[in-house]
Amino acid sequence: MLRRAIDIAVSACALALASPLLALAVIAIRLESDGPAIYRQVRAGLRGAPFEMLKLRTMVAGAERIGAGLAINAGDPRITRVGELLRRTSLDELPNLVNVLRGEMSLIGPRPTLPAQVEQYSQRQRMRLSVKPGITGWAQVNGRAALPWSQRIELDLYYIEHRSLALDLRILWRTVAMVLGAKGIYKGEAGGWEGQP
Repeated sequence: MLRRAIDIAVSACALALASPLLALAVIAIRLESDGPAIYRQVRAGLRGAPFEMLKLRTMVAGAERIGAGLAINAGDPRITRVGELLRRTSLDELPNLVNVLRGEMSLIGPRPTLPAQVEQYSQRQRMRLSVKPGITGWAQVNGRAALPWSQRIELDLYYIEHRSLALDLRILWRTVAMVLGAKGIYKGEAGGWEGQP
């Protein structure tokens, strides 16, 4: 209950403070390319329950059906100019705060993954679904998308097994450093899930 109360208070305050920036980003996205400013994608949540994750659109509309599909890397021609800035600053994740307010996500936890990825989890890896997915997490501050998929899952499982206020505060502090350094945004040669983000 305390974790949920913190999630609501922090996400509500963050949304209120970021609303002018969010409005500017929406306008910039719509001016640069056709399509909705908010990108919606079904992800697996707590206990694998599907939910619609919200992000600012950083690629051309329908990008998942063009070129490399869901695989995204630096220099991808489908990423818009505004989208590149949003990705580099992690501002594209701001709408995730709405998912937190809805109770579908938490501020801290494993990043929500695609149902197709969950279908390939081992029994141990399914422990990853025992907590709500988060905007940031232990895997996020230890390499993000640049890590091999199996390593990301192990880091998330470590978080679940050692979850505490102290670890959450450590993750928040390191998240700020990661965002400012724009590290691990793209999967590179070693990261990703079987060639996917």
